Amino acid sequence: MPQVFVGVGSNVKRDASIRAGVADLRAHYGELLLSSVYESEAVGFAGDAFYNLVVAFDTPDSIDTVADVLAAIEDRNGRRRGSEKFTPRTLDLDLLLYADEIISSERFHVPRDEILRYAFVLWPLAEMAPDLIHPQVGKSFTQLWEKFDKDGPALRPVPFSWQAPI
Repeated sequence: MPQVFVGVGSNVKRDASIRAGVADLRAHYGELLLSSVYESEAVGFAGDAFYNLVVAFDTPDSIDTVADVLAAIEDRNGRRRGSEKFTPRTLDLDLLLYADEIISSERFHVPRDEILRYAFVLWPLAEMAPDLIHPQVGKSFTQLWEKFDKDGPALRPVPFSWQAPI
């Protein structure tokens, strides 16, 4: 059964949006592995800071089905789609890895390019799957993180409560 890694991010009602998105993923896929939650500056636009994490799960679903499920969860959680790539988001679910597949289509690119470009994607991947090998570059996520230029936008792990406040 393929193991899937998904980047999760939000900068609009970020605590509630992250909780809701992860709950929807759990309802659909069952047991999830979760990285720590990281706070990062908005990239590509002036906006509120994001919360980001990576979620992993095993599924018999095809990559197309996984992409459909992720889009439906984003939509249910208030995602507004537009022509601009860098905008505030209630919930952003990015398909990062689908097993060790390398797929480039109009719909998605796996492994996702952002893994090698953004600390908020690579650091959580290195945390939760340190020995997993990036299928295109042939190095572990730990090796990639060790060599990553960490002088970019600020990123820090944050304490996160998975329970909504009473």
